[in-house]
Amino acid sequence: MTNVILAATGNVGRQIVAQLAGHAAVRAVTRDPAALPGSVYGDLSAPDTIAACVEEGDAVFLLWPLHTGRLLPAVVDAIARRAGRVVFLGTGGVPDLGFEEQEKLIHGCGIASTVLRPSTFAVNTLWWTGQIRTGDVVRGAYGALPMALIHEADMAAVAVRALTEPGHDDATYELTGPEILTQAEQVRVIGEVLDRPLRWEGLTREQARLRLLADETFPDSFVDVLLDGYAAMLAGPPPTLTSTVQDVTGTPPRSLREWVADHAADFVCPGP
Repeated sequence: MTNVILAATGNVGRQIVAQLAGHAAVRAVTRDPAALPGSVYGDLSAPDTIAACVEEGDAVFLLWPLHTGRLLPAVVDAIARRAGRVVFLGTGGVPDLGFEEQEKLIHGCGIASTVLRPSTFAVNTLWWTGQIRTGDVVRGAYGALPMALIHEADMAAVAVRALTEPGHDDATYELTGPEILTQAEQVRVIGEVLDRPLRWEGLTREQARLRLLADETFPDSFVDVLLDGYAAMLAGPPPTLTSTVQDVTGTPPRSLREWVADHAADFVCPGP
């Protein structure tokens, strides 16, 4: 089998490539092949480049990192014409194409398909690294927002099973971490693991918006998408935990403490 991993240098893509190494043939696809030895060029914003990458691929992993879903149907069509299976990691970061529309598109593409619908990525807490590296206060809006953060390695583990095993066709898997924590509680946990007295300081939505727009590392196009999404999540029902990660992989999902321990170096200022 040849497993084609699109966006292979992303947080989840890298994990999938690593977990498949030595167990299955992998064709890693990225916009920057220099960042991943052995990878090939392909750009999800240019569907014609994807067609060649998935040629004769047995199974394809796809996530959508763009903040518009306009080109997603063309990429899915390119995959469906050339591969036998697609495993899709859904996203809430596409305001013009919701989860339900994504799921309908993938399951209706004409080949075997699995949709992974994850809770909030634990890696999103890296948005706070600039503040944590320079002080003990993390400032933001919606500190009471509860989330069931999930480790990228757990998403990858489920994806690997769906790519390489039978029994996952037409499935939609709701994936969560093992605990529900507010943003303020997440900051406290990060501080405990790093042995730092970190604390949350609440901002209004407009204050948080201006702060994010001033952050050169944060994409301006995603600021309102993020804050609008947080407001909707806070107004909606609280998240619920699922056992899907353990059901599919046989291993319980990792906690935020484990994730922070894995990424502790990311919260430290790099040396000169």
